[in-house]
Amino acid sequence: MNKIPTRPMRIIFTDLDGSLLDHHSYGFAPAAPLLLDLERSGIPVIPTTSKTAAEVLVLRQQLNNHHPFIVENGAAIYIPQGYFNDQLMQTTPICQQSGFFVLRNTCSNHHWQTLLLQVADDFKTEFETFSSIFTSAGAEGLAKLTGLEVEAAELAHRREHSEPVLWLGSTDRKQAFTETLQQAGAEVLQGGRFLSVGGDIDKGRAMLQLRDLYLRHYQQTQCDLLAIGDSGNDIAMLEQATSALVIRSDNHGFPELNSAGSNSNKDIYYTNQTGPDGWVEGVSRWLSRTDHTH
Repeated sequence: MNKIPTRPMRIIFTDLDGSLLDHHSYGFAPAAPLLLDLERSGIPVIPTTSKTAAEVLVLRQQLNNHHPFIVENGAAIYIPQGYFNDQLMQTTPICQQSGFFVLRNTCSNHHWQTLLLQVADDFKTEFETFSSIFTSAGAEGLAKLTGLEVEAAELAHRREHSEPVLWLGSTDRKQAFTETLQQAGAEVLQGGRFLSVGGDIDKGRAMLQLRDLYLRHYQQTQCDLLAIGDSGNDIAMLEQATSALVIRSDNHGFPELNSAGSNSNKDIYYTNQTGPDGWVEGVSRWLSRTDHTH
């Protein structure tokens, strides 16, 4: 990849749905000019999402993004072959897949589907999974539920490390459901629309794994990270980053960050606008601040 000109490096880790992408249309047009400016400035934009690798591969083409990406809430990191030096990749526990090095952080999707079947009797009519919806209603049914196009819904079904759950019951029962899964060894993260059932992973840890690869590749010791998100499954990376940009949502309140964490003095910005408009609002503010410190 091209040399990053900024010192210390600046990297953006961004959630997609409800953040860079509009919650309803999944469009990103308001952010397109700024994305181009960031690329020209050598500031990588890293999709960090609950989406599948299959979905992100399509989006990367639309975004003209050639950088690594993090999928399924931190379950795996995809790094284009040739992006980092070969020696670094040889010392990292990864596998190769269709032009990418892949760092996997948890079990397969089959493991979590099996776990959900084991608890299904206690919550029979209170949840559906992506897999059950796809089996009963196909990609069309999944598209209707998610608001995605049919082709995009089929890509969303190609999960490798987690299983999304649509909760249909009460809040109290959702808590019981979550605790049952946790006792069985799963982690449950609340996204914008769905619960994500998977391993003990999160976007924050995956962000730091990828940050360390950047530091090692460029032989640097510092990195200014901006994390962007709007939901509960973004909290870990928002809390771990140097700066946090929290996008306003029309569908839920701002996620609650832990003000007592190790990065409690970080720059935290809550947008007035939603989706990609909020993304531009917040990233522009961050750039204005960091441009004066580089």
